[in-house]
Amino acid sequence: MNEAPANAQTPGPRKVAYVVNRYPGPSHSFIRREIQALEQLGCIVHRFSVRPGEVTADGGEDVAELARTSVLLAGSKLGLLLRAILVLLGRPLRALRATRLTVRLGRRSDRGVLRHLAYLVEAAELVRRLDRDVELLHAHFGTNSTTVAMLATELGGPPFSFTVHGPEEFERAHGIALAEKVARARFVAAISDFCRSQLWYFVPVEHWAKIVIVRCGVDATFLAPAARPMPEAPELLWVGRLAPQKGVPVLLAACRLLAERQVAFRLTIIGGGPLEAWARAEVVRAGLGERVVFAGWRQAAGVREHLDASRGLVLASFAEGLPVVVMEAMARQRPVVATRIAAIPELVVPGETGWLVAPGRADQLASAMESLLAMPSNEASQMGGAGRRRVVASHDAAAEAVVLWRAMRATPPVPVARA
Repeated sequence: MNEAPANAQTPGPRKVAYVVNRYPGPSHSFIRREIQALEQLGCIVHRFSVRPGEVTADGGEDVAELARTSVLLAGSKLGLLLRAILVLLGRPLRALRATRLTVRLGRRSDRGVLRHLAYLVEAAELVRRLDRDVELLHAHFGTNSTTVAMLATELGGPPFSFTVHGPEEFERAHGIALAEKVARARFVAAISDFCRSQLWYFVPVEHWAKIVIVRCGVDATFLAPAARPMPEAPELLWVGRLAPQKGVPVLLAACRLLAERQVAFRLTIIGGGPLEAWARAEVVRAGLGERVVFAGWRQAAGVREHLDASRGLVLASFAEGLPVVVMEAMARQRPVVATRIAAIPELVVPGETGWLVAPGRADQLASAMESLLAMPSNEASQMGGAGRRRVVASHDAAAEAVVLWRAMRATPPVPVARA
C-alpha cells in the first residue's frame, strides 16, 4: 500500500510530457487513467505518441485522447528529416553527444544503428514540439519510447523518467540498454514488486534507490456501480492480445479437456492479435464452436459487462507484467484463474482470490476452471469480494498518481515509502 501523503495536493511539476510508442490504444487504458489522475492533481500533461494511436469502434474516452495526442511521425518522412537536421544544427555540441550516444546504443542493439538514427530524428522532433516550460519527459515502457525520451534529454530537452512494465524490457535488457536508461533517468517507476526486483537484477545497486513502485490503477468504473450477483451460468472470460506469450494454445487445450470431461462451460474471448486466425480455426477443428466464442476488442464498458456476466477470468500466459484485466476482474468481484508467473501472485492468492497454475499445464488450467465452475455461487462471491478488497487497497489510480507525482518532483530522487 502507498504511504499516504499528508497533503495530496503536494506541489509537483507544472508541465509534463508523456511519450508512448502508440497512444491511445485498446491495451493502454491504464496510461490514460494515470494521466487523468495527474491532471486532477494540477499537473498539465502533454501527450506524444511516436506512431498514430489506435481506437476501436467503441473507443469511448480514447477518442478524446486521440485528439489531444501529438504524433511524432505524422506528415512526410522528408519533412521530418529536414526539421530534425535544423534542430541538430541549432545545437551542435548537444547534437554531437546525442549522435555518439545513438550510434553506441545502435551497435549493441538488435535493432541496429539505422533504427537508432531514426529514434534520434524522432527525439529531435519531440524537442522541437515541446513547450519550453515542460519540466519532465515521462515514457511508458523501457523500449523505443524511452530511447526517444533519453535522446531528447541529451539534445537539451528536460530530464526524463520512465515506467517499466515487463516482460519485454527484461527479455531484451541488454539490447535496449536498460541499465544505462535507468542510470540516466531521473527516476524509474516499476508497476509491481516483481518488476522492481527484475530491475534491481539488471542495474547496479547504486541506482536501486531511484526505482519506485507505481502500480497501475484500476478504472473507477469497475469499482462502481457494484457488480451484479455471481451468475449460475457456466460463463468464463479471457481478455488480452491473441499472441504466443498469452498461452492461447494452452487455453484452448484446457477447453478441449473440459469438453472431454463433459463439463458445461462457455468461454468468451475478448481481444485480437496475430494468433486470432489460428485460434478461430483451432476452435472449429476441435469442435468447440458452441463453447468458445470470439467477441473482438472491447472498451472498458464492454469488458465490464462481460465480467459481470461471467463466473470468473481465465488467463494462460507464459509472460506478463501484471495484467490490468486481473485488477478489473477483481474489482468486479470475480475470481481469477491464472498462471503462477511474474507479478500475478501479488494479486491472485490461491484459495483466497482465485487459482494459480503452472504455465503450460493445460491439465492444471482445466482443473482450476472446473473448480471455479463447480464452486457454489456464495463461495465464489466471497472469493470475488476478497479480490476486490485487495485491488482497492493497492491499485487506486488517484493514490498511485500521488506516488508518481512525488517521484516527479523529488530532486534528487527519493524512494517512496510503502506500508
